[in-house]
Amino acid sequence: MLNFGTIGSGWIADEYIKGAKDTGLWQLTAVYSRQQERADEYAQKHGAEYAFSDLEEMAKSKAIDAVYIASPNVLHYEYSKLFLLNGKHVICEKPVSAQADKVLELQKLAQEKGLVFLEAIMFMHLPQRKLLEEALTQIGKISFAKFDFCQRSSKFDDYLAGNLPNIFNRKMETGALMDLGVYCVYPALYYFGKPDSFTAASKLLRGGADASGILTLQYPDELVTLTYSKIGESNAGSEIQGQNGTIYIDSISRLADMVLITSHGEKKEIFADEEKFKLMGYEAADFYHYITEPEQYEKDYQVCQMMSVNVSHFMQEARAELQIVFESDFS
Repeated sequence: MLNFGTIGSGWIADEYIKGAKDTGLWQLTAVYSRQQERADEYAQKHGAEYAFSDLEEMAKSKAIDAVYIASPNVLHYEYSKLFLLNGKHVICEKPVSAQADKVLELQKLAQEKGLVFLEAIMFMHLPQRKLLEEALTQIGKISFAKFDFCQRSSKFDDYLAGNLPNIFNRKMETGALMDLGVYCVYPALYYFGKPDSFTAASKLLRGGADASGILTLQYPDELVTLTYSKIGESNAGSEIQGQNGTIYIDSISRLADMVLITSHGEKKEIFADEEKFKLMGYEAADFYHYITEPEQYEKDYQVCQMMSVNVSHFMQEARAELQIVFESDFS
């Protein structure tokens, strides 16, 4: 087993910890929070021996081999670099950075130090992704795809009350595209590659963060639309249309409740669903294998690296078109 620490104490860190432990490959030994009292509480909650409120002290600690970073987006690059410089493997929540050159910088740093640096995105590690790929061979030539992730944020009421929670704060480098749209961009670029061109539209909130958006990706033979929102709920799901049938995907982030309906009306279930911690456990398991069995898993790891850069680059271009600007764009 390898020892890991966590940065962040929200629900997403809870699920990752549960998933990592469930693999039987990882042992949680340390947690971090800016306030020592909170760090102590979180360590006790999850059975970690060490609780840090000093990030550099944690990065230098021999108590961990790797770290899972679930801090606000604006801190991902800084925190990832700190731990890589101190010889720790890093898995960082998406998006790693708002700028593709910084993603490349971190990947290069990890390579130089013989470390693994991974973006935590479920899509790249879910076993059901291979089931979806097999199903795609059954629907013939694809002409259209729609990837949708519209989920009303639990913080939206707080925003409507006149406050500015982190998820709607442009200074935190978040918003609908960065938080939810990324789940649509990944499958679009993975299955169809870089588009020949794209159009974009979004609704901006006070402060400059985006509440929702639409991206239309144009390819020689396919049209792909991405829709995402943090202020409204969608029950339409996602779909991929081919000459011989259509694949419906209820949740694009989880690749859950996937069904193939042929052009003759025959219905075939592809995959149902799993608990969130199980889905995140697949990330943790791959992270472990990339570290401990680099030769066997080199191809998979390199695909993840390439996708991380490609997605970051596309989202940077999309933000420019949508006029979503972060301070780090100028540094």
